[in-house]
Amino acid sequence: MPISLSELAHRTGATLAGDGTVVVSRVSTLESAGAGAIAFLTSPRYRSLLAGTRATAVIVAPEMAGQTTLPKLVSRNPYATYAKVAMILHGPERVVGGVHPSAVIDPTARVAPTAAIGPNAVVGPRTVIGERVRIGAGTVVGADAAIGDDTLLDANVTVYDRCQVGARGIVHSGVVIGADGFGMAEEEGRWLKIPQFGRVVVGADVEIGANTTIDRGAIDDTVIEDDVKLDNQIQVGHNCRIGAHTAIAGCVGIAGSTHIGRNCRIGGAAMIGGHLEICDNVVVSGASQVFGTISVPGEYTGAFPALPRAQWRQVASAVRRLPEIAARLRGLEKDAGDAPAGVPRERDEGER
Repeated sequence: MPISLSELAHRTGATLAGDGTVVVSRVSTLESAGAGAIAFLTSPRYRSLLAGTRATAVIVAPEMAGQTTLPKLVSRNPYATYAKVAMILHGPERVVGGVHPSAVIDPTARVAPTAAIGPNAVVGPRTVIGERVRIGAGTVVGADAAIGDDTLLDANVTVYDRCQVGARGIVHSGVVIGADGFGMAEEEGRWLKIPQFGRVVVGADVEIGANTTIDRGAIDDTVIEDDVKLDNQIQVGHNCRIGAHTAIAGCVGIAGSTHIGRNCRIGGAAMIGGHLEICDNVVVSGASQVFGTISVPGEYTGAFPALPRAQWRQVASAVRRLPEIAARLRGLEKDAGDAPAGVPRERDEGER
């Protein structure tokens, strides 16, 4: 939808510089922009692209505003302003309420008249579907569940019985919320299944990426707090808790009963062990392995960087010998401490 630059400034809180009557209809990069596009500059590394862009308007930081004569939105956080502009120009269409003839809605379910239920979707007994909710084709929402206002469940999502998703959520295709956690007890060489009768409770403004799975609690609930952002193909084990405003990248695995604090960032393919806690404001680098509680905010990296294979084998061999080397060092320190003053200690066989 075409919109004037002055209206965008008003709706995003950015400062208008230049002709506010200029109209834009889409966002674009500096390189590919053409007439009618608004582009954005977030890094000084791309400053050279600003001069040659064919965009109609741009979004820049205050220190970059003098680098172009184009009409512009000036913001101290250009990327956040870009996100707001993109949502205005390319956001979801208005929800038109209605139930597709092929959908199966239990008579005891409460579905808001403004909700849109797609083909072959299923809504179970006593479930509550809020205002302007969109439920995609083939999605199943079980019994006694609840979906908050303005939430999107895309195609082929499964929300198990008694689970809840808060308002304004986005749940992408293939997500499974509330499957059983991996609870087993061993007896005489056989596994006994432990019933999983907790729930999954997802807060407001949460986005869950495609094919992510969130297990229900064994006894207590698995909880995803407000404004959490989960990427694709993440596994969240039973009884976990993820604090508000935390963002987790793709292919992360989180074992059961782990609590992750607020405002954390976890890089892709990180593996987080069970029954531990990560405090607020922690950054875990991609592919790191976390096997113990983290109680001090900061950035943590547990990944071993890639090396040429021959060199990696040498380093791995040295790492395997670290316990032996540490034991020898302790012995040397003890010998040095036991030696009388002024008497030189014996050299180790390997010393020169």
